[in-house]
Amino acid sequence: MDLGNKHIILASNSPRRRELLAGLNIDFKVDTGNNFEEKFDPSTPHVEVPALMARGKSHGFHRALGPDEILITADTMVLLDRVILGKPHSRAEAVGMLELLSGREHEVITGVTIRDLSREETFSDVTYVTFKRFTPEEIDYYVDTCQPFDKAGAYGIQEWIGYIGMTDMRGSFYNVMGFPIQRVYEALQRFL
Repeated sequence: MDLGNKHIILASNSPRRRELLAGLNIDFKVDTGNNFEEKFDPSTPHVEVPALMARGKSHGFHRALGPDEILITADTMVLLDRVILGKPHSRAEAVGMLELLSGREHEVITGVTIRDLSREETFSDVTYVTFKRFTPEEIDYYVDTCQPFDKAGAYGIQEWIGYIGMTDMRGSFYNVMGFPIQRVYEALQRFL
């Protein structure tokens, strides 16, 4: 992808998003300075929350964009029975989330905002993931080995739990990793 004179900024701490964007073989820098407070009205439809958060992160970026800059922000959530499973704050919370997901289908929704000085595009991507029924030992092993405290729903599909537990998926694997890179690529082309 020829960026011309454009400079891409990824405003994310996620190593998975960095890895996936790097896979497009484009130059970008990471800048996570942000003033956005991640909160939303409880009446907001759950499927709209990731896009709302991605847009908020974009407009909460700590400085004005230059004329040659394109900013990318994203937010991922796991949704089970209309309940949002965010990042676990403790081992017990991570275990509890995996127990809820065990033997069930859930949705992974990622919202992405791409913005420059004159345009803005926000979209969401949805993937449906089904896990086998996990044993307590499998859950304990995964949480203790992989420490999934920085991941929505307390898991990374590209890690051990995904290897042994994913029985079905409808949608983008990369979306479940937190970044629907094929859609990001298509959107970036429209900005260049």
